[in-house]
Amino acid sequence: MTRLIIKNGMVLTLDEAGTYHETASVIIDDDRITAIVPEGQPVEEGSADEVIDATDKIVMPGLIDLHYHTAIGKGFNDHMPLWEYLDECWYPLIRALDPEAAYWAALASYTESVKSGATTVNDMYRQLDALAQAAEDIGIRAVLSNDVALKEHDLDSLQDNYDAYQRNHGKANGRVEVRVGIEWLPLASPDLLREARAMANDLKCGVHVHLNESKTEVDFCLEKFGRRPTELAYDTGLLGPDTIAAHCVWLSDREIEMMAETGTHISHNPNSNAKLGNGIARVPEMLAAGINVGLGHDAVECNNSADMFEVMKYASLLQRASRVDASLMQAKDVLRMATNNGARALGHQTGQLSVGRKADIILVETNSAIFTPLLRDTAVHMTSHLVFASNGSVVDTSIIDGKVVMRGRELTLVDEKKIVREANAAFRRIKDKMVVKRSKA
Repeated sequence: MTRLIIKNGMVLTLDEAGTYHETASVIIDDDRITAIVPEGQPVEEGSADEVIDATDKIVMPGLIDLHYHTAIGKGFNDHMPLWEYLDECWYPLIRALDPEAAYWAALASYTESVKSGATTVNDMYRQLDALAQAAEDIGIRAVLSNDVALKEHDLDSLQDNYDAYQRNHGKANGRVEVRVGIEWLPLASPDLLREARAMANDLKCGVHVHLNESKTEVDFCLEKFGRRPTELAYDTGLLGPDTIAAHCVWLSDREIEMMAETGTHISHNPNSNAKLGNGIARVPEMLAAGINVGLGHDAVECNNSADMFEVMKYASLLQRASRVDASLMQAKDVLRMATNNGARALGHQTGQLSVGRKADIILVETNSAIFTPLLRDTAVHMTSHLVFASNGSVVDTSIIDGKVVMRGRELTLVDEKKIVREANAAFRRIKDKMVVKRSKA
């Protein structure tokens, strides 16, 4: 058994009671939190394999990126609306993808995530063997799913997803999981959705799907299927407590009811929705209906940043600005969306610092202008700074599954300079292989 002790930190547990310790130690044995010891109580430092001094640092749960795509073409053709962007850039890139390019793209994406405080990613992409290896190598917790679509769209099939599950689910001491992924309903059929649900039930692995991201998607589904996207997902049984639906910007009142009735989880991705001109999701109505809503960055092609601190900020600001209501999406609630709610959606024992939970923890440096002034006696002031003032650069240390994967902003398990070099080379190579094949007339 290995023991890690984090001492002298401001421990923001984000547990159900909202416990905060101005100074405390967190004790980790192997991959679990085994004690949180307030200041003044004895801690046997001699029993530890490593002791981290967290003076002036917030010790808090790692952030959970609930909707994610490994990215190879960041900043490439980023001026287009969603459907045009998919046809002209995204699909040609991922159709040209090979395992080596996918590996380096995943490592580059996961590097950005780890360095900005995300300890879990829910990644829908292709070449899952390569993604699983990248996640294992860098130390991140990754839930992977394929881009499943009908055969004529030349993406992934349910058989591809099944094979990826058999080869990769449970790798890296359980840090790597595989779900069934559905790209989106314009590239699907009712039969494909029913088959996806049946496979998820058989594997007991859950579903990851895009729903109601854009108005054009809704209009297309009404024309093709006679139903809105979430209505079709409901009718075919795709929704449920093991399903994560991404975006959900254009939900009707009835579709919100369907999400709540089925216990489906939603990933809200405000930065991506804003950049692509898709609108602002009705998050207050979702929360009022009792839906569990987490946060995701989507893809850096759709956002230009995997920084979940920025996602938290925009999740609040866009609602307040568009509704002219400063009471919406308060910092304490948004922070829980990025931690507690993401863990709940994925069924993970993460998202809070509690005894028995997985040790996915980040240390945030407060000895900077970003956190000045800072009142340390309660969590209220620091919570505001975390959501409205911070960015990923404040994260000093990342611990995932009890292992230090970043220390002093340096990755411990991989060579960041090599990753950047190889990911750039992979993009240039894949870009030259792109072939545009339009999915919409």
